[in-house]
Amino acid sequence: MTDDWRNRSLKDLYRLTGQIFSQIPALARLWGSAYRALNFDSVPFTPLRKPLNECRLALVTTGGVHRRDQPPFDMVDPRGDPTYRRIPVDTPLAELTITHDYYDHTDAEADLNILFPLELAQSLVRRGLIGSLATSYSFMGHIEPPHLETLLRQTAPEVAMFLKQEQVDAVLLTPA
Repeated sequence: MTDDWRNRSLKDLYRLTGQIFSQIPALARLWGSAYRALNFDSVPFTPLRKPLNECRLALVTTGGVHRRDQPPFDMVDPRGDPTYRRIPVDTPLAELTITHDYYDHTDAEADLNILFPLELAQSLVRRGLIGSLATSYSFMGHIEPPHLETLLRQTAPEVAMFLKQEQVDAVLLTPA
């Protein structure tokens, strides 16, 4: 069996698995229990230090959202893509798309605010309910070893550094 055929077969298997997990959440929880071995104890809960209307907010999604002029997420590698895409605050939703084969994004394609509430956040800033918006970030949510190590040790810390540089007070994480 060639590597190309093996990768295609794995990709189809993972896509089918994602569809099954969408229909049977208990099975998804069971599969997710394998990742409980990861140690997240060093990540502290951090309460807001100021009112939300004074906070700088960033959106972070694992839905595979990106600007149409950015490279799509890698759908060839069945183990996922640990990279991220920056999405500027003023990006119109019409310039965004989803590249992620491991979940049904029909509803998100009809209204991207379901998954990536950029217009809603912009509206909340205009109404004075949120102080301001920072650059948003998008990841692909399906990431398995060995790419999980890259995500945890390289790309996620890079995004965290960018969020600190932009003085982000809060992040709204929207998983796919």
